[in-house]
Amino acid sequence: MADLNALVDQLSALTVLEAAELSKLLEEKWGVSAAAAVAAAPAGAGGGAAAPAAEEKTEFDVILTGDGGKKINVIKEVRAITALGLTEAKTLVESAPKAVKEGVSKDEAEKIKKQLEEAGATVEIK
Repeated sequence: MADLNALVDQLSALTVLEAAELSKLLEEKWGVSAAAAVAAAPAGAGGGAAAPAAEEKTEFDVILTGDGGKKINVIKEVRAITALGLTEAKTLVESAPKAVKEGVSKDEAEKIKKQLEEAGATVEIK
């Protein structure tokens, strides 16, 4: 039997494009679609097929939807989170809705959302 922990580590290291390609290869090899493979996974038909779908759900984007009337505070937080310069952070805040961070873990996304909301921003996690 394969070392499942090693397999999980390898799948976690894949980029989104690599995960999509893996999904296509598995669909071709097993003759199923990704949706069918994920549905069949709990029944024990193919635990490996569920991993690419789970990989996509572990990456979240933090979207700034508004400054809540506290633009300066929000700009300061955006600068602290992203390490952008003042002009770039100001442009990002003014062009809301805009992604502040992309492809982060759920915990990190929640932390960033909390920081921005405390500064007065409205934030959405996708």
